[in-house]
Amino acid sequence: MVRGETRRLDQATRAELRGDFIECGDGITHYEMAGPEGGEVVVFAGSLTTPLFYWDQLVGELHSRGFRTVTFSAYGRGYSDRVQATYDEALFVRQIVDLTQRLDLAEPFHLVGASMGALVAMAFARQHTDRIATFTLAGPAGLQPAPALASLLRQEMLGTLLAKKLGSKMLDRHLSHNVRDPQQSAALTAMVRECYQFEGSIYALTATIADFPLSGRQDLYRQTGCLRIPKMLLWGDRDEVTPITSFDEVSALFAPTEAHILSPCGHMVPYEEPAQMGLRFAAFVDTARKESSR
Repeated sequence: MVRGETRRLDQATRAELRGDFIECGDGITHYEMAGPEGGEVVVFAGSLTTPLFYWDQLVGELHSRGFRTVTFSAYGRGYSDRVQATYDEALFVRQIVDLTQRLDLAEPFHLVGASMGALVAMAFARQHTDRIATFTLAGPAGLQPAPALASLLRQEMLGTLLAKKLGSKMLDRHLSHNVRDPQQSAALTAMVRECYQFEGSIYALTATIADFPLSGRQDLYRQTGCLRIPKMLLWGDRDEVTPITSFDEVSALFAPTEAHILSPCGHMVPYEEPAQMGLRFAAFVDTARKESSR
């Protein structure tokens, strides 16, 4: 057991929560499908630590503009299962495939990926291009150095020991510089920490750091840049997790139709600037729609 993990995810715990639960191929996924019936669907892939509630303010903006949204917690995050599996890219791509198929999303949907979720979304887009109407990345990961402990966490016995001893501190350190505004940061930390009371959470976090390729992803960006779908890139000018210094390289590789730097904004554009992102997203989709009808 890891210190602080005092609860287990079960049916009683989940009954108290907003949203729905669905059995996917690797485990139960907590998701929420909301917004106007018949609206164009937007699917969101989240970051290393965040639950689906992270998207709440942004999806509110999109609902007011007529979009229908699908948010979900990745395995090991929020109130989705802490699966006993290799927490690699394939696991998270399978989760999107399973969820969107089980929700019967027959029409191409808009896909949004933030931070680590940008890498998952790109891997999905590369394999399922025909299912995507537009593609948006916000503060994407993949070009920064690998976490210092990643190689040590891959060693079975040492990795387990480090996860138990340092996992909670790693989480706190990660959360401490995600968001610029202290009040927003405190609210986000409380949201994430609430979910880390459940057994298996730190294992999922450290296993992801060990098994998910979070650095050196230039080829993934380059391959996604070749896809013939409308693409948008958003980045906060004061991002301390995926620094704005990578903006030019990502722009060259990803080849977005539109690229915008939001200011002042930290790492979590959808959380920190939901109104700005909602406005940018709606305009981007409208332009893409007009271009496709020509």
